[in-house]
Amino acid sequence: MELKTIRYEVMDGVAVVTLSRPHRRNAWTGRMHMEYRHALERAEADKAVRVIVVTGDPEGKAFCAGADMAALEGHSEKGKYDPGTDDTISMPGYGVAPEFDATFAYHFGLSKPVIAAINGAAAGVGLVLAAYADMRFAVPGIKFTAAHGRYNFPAEFGLSWILPRIMGLTHANDVLMTSRVFTSDEAMEMGFLNKLLPPEQLLNHALNHARTMAETCSPGSLRVTKHQIYRDLHRDAASAVEDAERLLNEMIKEPDYKEGVKAFMQKRKAEWKG
Repeated sequence: MELKTIRYEVMDGVAVVTLSRPHRRNAWTGRMHMEYRHALERAEADKAVRVIVVTGDPEGKAFCAGADMAALEGHSEKGKYDPGTDDTISMPGYGVAPEFDATFAYHFGLSKPVIAAINGAAAGVGLVLAAYADMRFAVPGIKFTAAHGRYNFPAEFGLSWILPRIMGLTHANDVLMTSRVFTSDEAMEMGFLNKLLPPEQLLNHALNHARTMAETCSPGSLRVTKHQIYRDLHRDAASAVEDAERLLNEMIKEPDYKEGVKAFMQKRKAEWKG
């Protein structure tokens, strides 16, 4: 697929996916969603990629300003929601677990962690995209909003499920029931963000964090741990423990277990085989 609204590059084992419609503040369209999922599928298939970083084109002065207003007008004219995608859309993350097989929930089925480097406003679907990342770094003073209340929409794409699990019910209710604008500084206090950083440090911090993860954790461990986290949100503690014990017995037989032990004993970086 030719990428027109997304930039994709790989740097030192990290795939950087940049939302790039700067003339529209990186606003989301069906074309962008098609390209975004294509980029994720590409990163999934690349054995050299260990972690994915998602950010916004800085020229757009936003991470993602939400759905493009032309698309919102189109929904109104058609009298129905039109995602703007077709049957050729890539399916990264699908097929791992039924509870991950839905729009944006597919992030949970990816085998590689996703870090959001939020360098500007994130509204509507921009907030959704940030919420489904595994970790979130942002710059101070930028604006977030769920936005749906202004358009007579429901909380979009599972925000009513994921935000209470990230920031707790009290904060999630405030964000979702008011559709108010809140800042990244507030988001940090709410527990939505991992860290606030100056603009000039944001992307490098996200990249360094990703590289550290890739160096210190085996690809198999990252994949299995990510899937455990999101599966365990749906079940009881005993089931989570039993599944962890089963996985331990399986993974201890893999070459990366022996490599991890040797690297620790020899005080060197592990050479993961994946």
